[in-house]
Amino acid sequence: MDLPEVMSGVYLTRHGGPEALEWREDIPVPRPGPGQVLVRVLAAGVNNTDINTRIGWYAAEVTGATGEDVAVGEEAEGGWGGALQFPRIQRGDLCGRVVALGNGVEDFAIGARVTCPINQPRPTEENPVGFVALGSEYDGAFAEYCLVEARDLYDVTDAPLSDIEIAAIPCAFGTAAGLLFRAGVGEGQEVLITGASGGVGLAAVQLAQQLGARVTGICSPSKAELVREAGATETIDRGAPLPEDRFHAVIDVVAGEVFGALIDALKPGGHYAVAGAIGGPVIEADLRRIYLRDITIHGCTYQPAEVFARLIDMVRAGQVRPLISKTYPLSEIGTAQAEFQTKQMAGKLVLIPPGEDEA
Repeated sequence: MDLPEVMSGVYLTRHGGPEALEWREDIPVPRPGPGQVLVRVLAAGVNNTDINTRIGWYAAEVTGATGEDVAVGEEAEGGWGGALQFPRIQRGDLCGRVVALGNGVEDFAIGARVTCPINQPRPTEENPVGFVALGSEYDGAFAEYCLVEARDLYDVTDAPLSDIEIAAIPCAFGTAAGLLFRAGVGEGQEVLITGASGGVGLAAVQLAQQLGARVTGICSPSKAELVREAGATETIDRGAPLPEDRFHAVIDVVAGEVFGALIDALKPGGHYAVAGAIGGPVIEADLRRIYLRDITIHGCTYQPAEVFARLIDMVRAGQVRPLISKTYPLSEIGTAQAEFQTKQMAGKLVLIPPGEDEA
């Protein structure tokens, strides 16, 4: 295939609001080096991660729940791995088609449909949970083409999901799979899932049910039926009192003021796993309720490769299917992110690059 010299895409030019996103039609198309694969992006999901990175929420200085009240300079450590290099093409929720192979790549064929985890494991002796994030430490999928290391790619050509559905897998289902793995969720356990109508929450409901757990989801009353359809046995209205000493595991992406009640909801010896703080990153708890009851707390960002590999096996077998709420042209990223932040739509929002079919 003759590759074009330039492509369309979205540059993040600095930390800030939507005005920091710049639509460009003159971005150089990267060429794969040794061990790399160039993919044509078919679809890319919308997530909290992109917005958090854009506003610099991961910076150490940020103390607010959203980061919008904090002025973050261009050199602030606002990405997963520290300071970003601008301009940066964001997004790690990728479904793409292989168009070019670097030297030494033999496991993929031209035309194969592929995806990859967002947080790609790079453990070292000094940092056993080291990783790089697609769309943060290096350019991601908010463009027509994306360059990925072959070792991080997975072939999903034969998966029964559409391109748009595949693009909704890596962040939501990958995060959910990591949370459930770390919490040791298994057959017959009682599991409480916060934010159960969101992307990660719905994924966690599906996957926990697949593992044989009995799932209770926290969500708004208007979305309770949707959460039960995804596999929850029971739902609890957001803001309602939680039962105490009931659950083997709590899967949390909300945190904030509800943290103490989530700890109390666990049985003695229970596991709390967290991979988000949409309710606020600063929490309060009674430590006696943690150590006297032998509660284990798991921070879940790093994910071993085998966890994502097992998830992809489920995707290829048709055992999981994300809910898609809406798609947008990639050029309408600002609108998509604004609608995503309203939290009015359950499931995933997905962006489509130029020239791709949105059907």
